[in-house]
Amino acid sequence: MSTIEQASKRLEQLRKAGVEMPWAHDAESATLSPTQPASLVGVLQDVPVPTPPLEPAKHRFEIDLQGLEQAGFLIPGAPRSRLQDEFRGVKRPLLTNAQGRKGIDPVDRGNLIMITSSLPGEGKTFNSINLAMSMAMEMNRSVLLVDADATRMSAANRLGLREERRGLIDLLLDSTLDLSEVELATNVDKLTFLPAGTHDDRATEIFSSHAMTAFLDRMAAHQDERIVIFDAPPLLASAEARALAPQMGQIVLIVHAGKTHQGSVQQALSLLEDSAIVMTLLNQSRTPSASSPYGYYAY
Repeated sequence: MSTIEQASKRLEQLRKAGVEMPWAHDAESATLSPTQPASLVGVLQDVPVPTPPLEPAKHRFEIDLQGLEQAGFLIPGAPRSRLQDEFRGVKRPLLTNAQGRKGIDPVDRGNLIMITSSLPGEGKTFNSINLAMSMAMEMNRSVLLVDADATRMSAANRLGLREERRGLIDLLLDSTLDLSEVELATNVDKLTFLPAGTHDDRATEIFSSHAMTAFLDRMAAHQDERIVIFDAPPLLASAEARALAPQMGQIVLIVHAGKTHQGSVQQALSLLEDSAIVMTLLNQSRTPSASSPYGYYAY
């Protein structure tokens, strides 16, 4: 692509983003010398393209909070508990990575957090929902919980969403859909939910597509305002989580205490060795004094 073509393409990108460029018309209509196009490209590259705002969700559903509480999950407004305090400890390093702290910049794409496990039945959905609930209690951030387990759709079932709804798969396959049309507002303040969507046997390929990359880039661009938690399938049981992992800023690997074999954990960690930040979280670690059977420890 020539420098003139590069300049024209950049101008069009800036126009679509709504950037005011009163000087651009003069620059385009002027007779360009051989050295001017390269100079113009440099100027245009320095003009930041504003991040388009996220539209509010157009649809809503009521999370079954009573069912969640009976199953031992965190819910808003519940009395302070050990489980609540444990997740306060779990979320803090994740939020620090996403927000940065004094003298340290945020982790790149740190607001994109994938929760996974080595094998099924280790508690990844339990932890995904509780982490989302706990993060929604933060003062300055909204949380989007994404059901990225396109086979089991465990998060939707646990939250009480029984009927099939359009969601992530539909968003990635239909370029005319906006996130606001499939994202669901909930009865938990600052928490929205994105279902897995219409079942498709090509989920691995869809999660590896340019459409997914574009979606994640868009979410990462809103790092200052929104945390996105992906309840992903187990690493060793499906390929979808392995397709998502390289695009995440942070990954939490759930390990079931006394159940998950060391070899499974090592194998799962080997699949994540190219990821920047991987934390392990011990699930269902029982202690004699615990009022709750769950214990959570981030490393």
